[in-house]
Amino acid sequence: MNTNNELPDKSIFKAYDIRGVVGKTLTDNTVIKIGQSIGSEALSHNQKEICVGYDGRLSSPHLLSLLTKGLVATGINVINIGLVTTPMLYFSTHNLSTKSGVMITGSHNPPEYNGFKIMINDKTLSTGDIEDLYNRIINKDYVEGKGKISTTDIKPHYIKEISKSINLSRPLRVAIDCGNGAASICAEELYNAIGAKVESLFCDVDGNFPNHHPDPSNPENLITLQKKLLTGDSEIGLAFDGDGDRLGVVTKKGEIIYPDRQLLLFAEDVLKKNPGSSIIFDVKSTRHLFKWIKDRGGVPIISKTGHSIIKAKMKETKSVLAGEMSGHIFFNDHWYGFDDGLYAGARLLEILSFFDNPSEILEALPKGFSTPELNIELNEGEQHKLIEKLQKEAIFPKAIDIIKIDGLRVEYSSGFGLMRASNTTPRIVLRFEADTAANLDSIQEDFKLILQNHINPNKIPF
Repeated sequence: MNTNNELPDKSIFKAYDIRGVVGKTLTDNTVIKIGQSIGSEALSHNQKEICVGYDGRLSSPHLLSLLTKGLVATGINVINIGLVTTPMLYFSTHNLSTKSGVMITGSHNPPEYNGFKIMINDKTLSTGDIEDLYNRIINKDYVEGKGKISTTDIKPHYIKEISKSINLSRPLRVAIDCGNGAASICAEELYNAIGAKVESLFCDVDGNFPNHHPDPSNPENLITLQKKLLTGDSEIGLAFDGDGDRLGVVTKKGEIIYPDRQLLLFAEDVLKKNPGSSIIFDVKSTRHLFKWIKDRGGVPIISKTGHSIIKAKMKETKSVLAGEMSGHIFFNDHWYGFDDGLYAGARLLEILSFFDNPSEILEALPKGFSTPELNIELNEGEQHKLIEKLQKEAIFPKAIDIIKIDGLRVEYSSGFGLMRASNTTPRIVLRFEADTAANLDSIQEDFKLILQNHINPNKIPF
């Protein structure tokens, strides 16, 4: 297959997926070459066919045709499962027994972005595996062949498998906000199928995201859902990101239950059925998880952030549950171990259906004074250089421990502060938690004193 000699922009090959700006860093020729690289790599693992799905972004159908062109040029057969959520793509690799799949998605990035989440032979690619794909392109290390294309509808199988494993004790009233993302294609149908009474917000796919950005980690994107709960009949609110693999939760009073607090409730439930199991959470998560999991007979494990990194950690440790502060929740009991916002929402409703006041249960979960994820925008690549420098040089005199597995998580007797380099966008991500507002301010001040020597103080969001 002939493509030009244009070299791909290395910056799009991230730590746990491929992602860039369509038409700029993600050009047509680059996408074809990515298809050739993925197909060749899959064939090297004796994979014969691969599932491909895409989210609701305006650019996704075009990228599908380009990616497919590259894939079939290697001789691998492509099963096109159409417009789906990322979890539905992962599900298809099990349901159709392909073990391999590619999801075309920009996740929660702005509309001009898109990219690829890749699974080969039951492994979601990350770090060195992603780099290997880049090297295949540079070296033109492609297999040549002529693959076939087929199509299938995975949605009915996905809804059926979830609905047969979830049992609500009563028909909970739930408001769902799909943010015009890919979850729109099945969220309402799924929650009706498990017996919930559903109020829907923005559950039609629109790649322009006209109502709000599909990112439930940003409180601003949950305002409409909060208003719906305050004024409507629903008992609980669920929100999803652009490709449906992350979950946001809002109570009747409008309180946001961040994913690390969701994980407290999930951990308690899972450990009742799987005593002694390990549970993974990322460096952004609440410190309450350590004691909470131990007190319930589990083994807490802190991990780097990243959906593919955590899935690999789950396999390594045989963990039954994992979660990230960003909203990825991974169940390995009664499910397949991949991150699935819709399934996590169903599990949450199952737990809460046993209580007359679900919001009260959620609001009673341990919490301190904390911030959501805070961001400092930088130029592409600068975030990694800065964090590497601070890991070597930064001094925190009041710290009782410093965890450097992913950025700098600085533990204090009263709380923690974190700064790490985002692997999806050029920014530093920060988060803080403490037992009092005064201690939270004190920890933030420590970080500010260090950061302002390297970054314009006006960029620091606290």
